[in-house]
Amino acid sequence: MAKDSIAVVDLERCQPDRCNYECKNYCPPNRTGKECITLRGEEAEEGQPEQVRISEEICLGETCGICVEKCPFDAIEIINLPQELENDPSHRYGENAFSLYGLPVPEEGQVTGILGPNGIGKTTAVRVLAGELVPNLGQHEEPPDWDDVLDEFRGTELQDYIAAVRDGDVSVARKPQYVDEIPGQFDGNTRQLLDRTDERGELDYLVERMEIGPVMDQNIDNLSGGELQRVAIAACLARDADFYFLDEITPYLDIGQRMTVARLIRELAEEGDRSMLVVEHDLAILDLLADTLHVAYGSPGAYGVVTDPKSVRNGINEYLSGYLENENMRIRPNPIEFEEHAPRPVSTADTLVEYPDISKSYGEGEFSLDVEGGEIRRNEVLGIVGPNGIGKSTFAKLLAGSLEPDEGNLDFALDIAYKPQYIDIDQPMRVDAFLSSITDQFGSSYWNTEIAEPLQLERIMEQNLTDLSGGERQRVAIAATLSESADLYLLDEPSAHLDVEQRVQATSAIRRYAEQQNATVLVIDHDMYMMDLLADRLMVFDGEPAEHGHAGQPQEMRAGMNEFLSNLEITFRRDERVGRPRINKPDSQLDRQQKKDGEYYYSV
Repeated sequence: MAKDSIAVVDLERCQPDRCNYECKNYCPPNRTGKECITLRGEEAEEGQPEQVRISEEICLGETCGICVEKCPFDAIEIINLPQELENDPSHRYGENAFSLYGLPVPEEGQVTGILGPNGIGKTTAVRVLAGELVPNLGQHEEPPDWDDVLDEFRGTELQDYIAAVRDGDVSVARKPQYVDEIPGQFDGNTRQLLDRTDERGELDYLVERMEIGPVMDQNIDNLSGGELQRVAIAACLARDADFYFLDEITPYLDIGQRMTVARLIRELAEEGDRSMLVVEHDLAILDLLADTLHVAYGSPGAYGVVTDPKSVRNGINEYLSGYLENENMRIRPNPIEFEEHAPRPVSTADTLVEYPDISKSYGEGEFSLDVEGGEIRRNEVLGIVGPNGIGKSTFAKLLAGSLEPDEGNLDFALDIAYKPQYIDIDQPMRVDAFLSSITDQFGSSYWNTEIAEPLQLERIMEQNLTDLSGGERQRVAIAATLSESADLYLLDEPSAHLDVEQRVQATSAIRRYAEQQNATVLVIDHDMYMMDLLADRLMVFDGEPAEHGHAGQPQEMRAGMNEFLSNLEITFRRDERVGRPRINKPDSQLDRQQKKDGEYYYSV
């Protein structure tokens, strides 16, 4: 195989006890007597079948691909690397395993962003920068030491940082990607967790800014996803470190909370000369937060490339266009396009259901919700927006019948499919078995085209539900909801833990399903552009979070966006080059002008 190709074997998917070694038997070099695909006999655990290894020196490369086609478990990838990758990997996990090319460059007093798909090596890069992993420079059989690594990076922007890591002079604070795993790792209340991380004496300030005072004495097990996210960020920023890594800061947070977190991160970077590295999929927040940006691309699970730093605006725009200009690299066949349009005309479709004024209280002194009566129309996508803790999920549960209102009757005869905000999948089932139990359309050409392909389910079909990552669980949950036969589909935060491309594809799948199936869909989400693409009308929630919520009647998109964003005093503009929404800096000239005009989101 040419030096610009790699062979990757997913040893979790490789199941030689259930196949006839088709990859080995059909391999053209093997059939001429060469040992291209052989067995890992020495490495197989006792009692386990032997697994395959592929010689990259002998393999014919992607132009052959017979082993890829013949493997019944989709466990093999033969990939032609971009010709522009002249250097060896920064790290490779082993023969036929994941390779990472390049590393991000932390800068003192700066916020460095990383934008790219999930499974592309961002965590590997952080482990290297944290000193937890010595990058082997692709030499996995005889790994180098830190001195050899420093020689490799000498003369680059990373030289001084690598030297500090080698000498043990870098301390690291990290916020994990999946905050819903924290309760399983810590037994205690919020105050106990945060007290353990308060190394700068700034905990009271962080608690006030993050508005987590009310949950300080609550057990971690009882916190919502949004509360866990804010606690995790506060715990990370409370540490006294040289290098802070924050992996996805926006899931479960509303747009106001996202703005607060972005400002806190910037403050700590600028005032303390600390290096901040942030992985984020909310483009508007990343744009507002970062000083420089690395784009990550490649083939998830196989290889990843981290580019040299770019300006934030150019990096985001190049990523969306699918073409990296300095690298002369096309990373996606088609651009992610942002439509610049006024809201689509309001549907005049028949009413699916009318609901009266309703109210729900969780007890004296506890949260209460009041909802103005309104109607949900057939074949529409109704967006629901508002701060966290304001009753959006409570409203969804009332409609779904899992909660009963205190006042008002919601006893209507509708079949409702409901994806909750927090996905708890503990069934010991494979993904394909789970989805096939929901619909007899499973595996049909329509189901594959409209649901499985846009939600990228093919490679996880044989995995167990309990082994899925947060993003994988989200995609399976969306697929499961859309696969049901229902009159009304409720999707609560479908964008959480999805990367940019997955969000766009999920948005397209939901919108297309609604249009083609004449379905009615309610979507609760904090991603403004996702909501703009999806919704025909908008329902705005306001009030006092955790105390009282109020829901107005559904309204057309322009009025709804203006009402919602004016409550938060946030305006959006459109990027001149690609039309993507960008948050205006508070009190900037454009921010003031749009507020004066009463146009907080749409400008045409």
